[in-house]
Amino acid sequence: MERNPELLTGFLQQEMEKKGYTGVSVCIRGPEGILYEHGFGSRSVKKGTAVNPDTVFGIASMSKSFTALSCCILAAEGKMSLDDPMVKYFPGLHLPGVPDELVTVRQVALHRAGIPPMEPLEWSIAMNTNERESEWIRRMRKEAPNPMNTIDQIVEYISQGRYRTLGEPGEYMSYSNEGYALLSYVVDQAAGMPLEQFLMERIFRPLGMTRSILDEDASGIRALIGDDNITSLYDRGENGELLEDDVWSILPPFRGCACIKTTSRDVTRYYQMLSDGGRFEGRQIIPAEAVELLVGREFPVRVKPFDCMGLRKRLMAGRVVCEHGGALHGVSTHGGFLEGGYACAALCNDSDVDMAPFFWVLCNYVMGLPLETEHNWCNPCGRRFSAEEMLFGDYVGHEGIVAHCLVYRDGEGQLVYRNSDGDIYDLQYCEGTVFAAFSRTTGERVNTLRFFLRDGHSWAVKCGTRIFQRA
Repeated sequence: MERNPELLTGFLQQEMEKKGYTGVSVCIRGPEGILYEHGFGSRSVKKGTAVNPDTVFGIASMSKSFTALSCCILAAEGKMSLDDPMVKYFPGLHLPGVPDELVTVRQVALHRAGIPPMEPLEWSIAMNTNERESEWIRRMRKEAPNPMNTIDQIVEYISQGRYRTLGEPGEYMSYSNEGYALLSYVVDQAAGMPLEQFLMERIFRPLGMTRSILDEDASGIRALIGDDNITSLYDRGENGELLEDDVWSILPPFRGCACIKTTSRDVTRYYQMLSDGGRFEGRQIIPAEAVELLVGREFPVRVKPFDCMGLRKRLMAGRVVCEHGGALHGVSTHGGFLEGGYACAALCNDSDVDMAPFFWVLCNYVMGLPLETEHNWCNPCGRRFSAEEMLFGDYVGHEGIVAHCLVYRDGEGQLVYRNSDGDIYDLQYCEGTVFAAFSRTTGERVNTLRFFLRDGHSWAVKCGTRIFQRA
């Protein structure tokens, strides 16, 4: 299929309108330079200003690979080891029932330390974002045990052990924001400078990412770029009305977890550099060994995604892709790179919307596939699971307000799960103990669930990337 930029623009514009998104910036970069870039919609509805490829967005959890890469650079240069136990950097850090030596930088960066979903990130946002009010924020403030504005408070909470670990480090992958909060401060100590400075000196400036910075409240990016081409942030009110503000989520201990501000044009420089072993435009920006440690040969290449260090590695239409998304208030993103030296990014200023399909469209454009091609790693097989009763139960996650995943058969014999809001999703069997979840309201696929069986029943379910344990 021939690459047609006008066709791509029309397709993305149609998707924008169908989804009702406010503003999106996309960029595709390849060995030949920028293949495509475009801004859609508004960066400020109130001011009537449009998004363009230089509009600054937050990227939320897309920040994690930058923090992991910083650890890999330092390891490649002999300033630390990925096998250092975390107690080397945090003597007071202990996971309940787990020997300290097993909780290493590597296991934390791989989300495999055994830390289950927990509350500190949500508490930190609520306690430190003073200009924003909502019922959720008020509830989080009421529940927070302390201001959650220092890493010592995160370490103390983790070490109190008021949770069940997921097993021995290395056994299970479950996404952990708290782990990446810790890694931010590992970089501080190993580099002998703040992570913010390290990223600027070793990644942003050498790559020519002139509109990129790690900061909390966007004051740093405003000072850096000297203009107002920064997006406002959007959410929906109780009645579905569009709400606009410029109040960024403030979560001080989670700097390297979620706080980079950048553009689609800039961040594709970063991803293209990773795709070429640390080189960009003929220059070696970072050690090739650092990229190898981040996403290299030690990690499997397969259709089912494997979480490396801050990036998920998978086969997509036969090509290796490393990708990650992000979501916060006014931030929804997805970006990564494809083998062959191609990088794609889709940045949106709406809250908590799925930008993976936009990223897929950009990848399809690169690979010459029909733009609408989907890339779910598993799909319903048309059969029923033979032991559905083993899956029944209430599974609980504690990331902010307690989240429930109640699995049962409905009155018509359909396997379903119900979330904390009372929404019901049909579960369709794919393979192994993996199910695809479909919304009864829209019919859209919304999640992938994997159950973990032990002694004749499921003790946990992985909802996307988080493991919820049976209540």
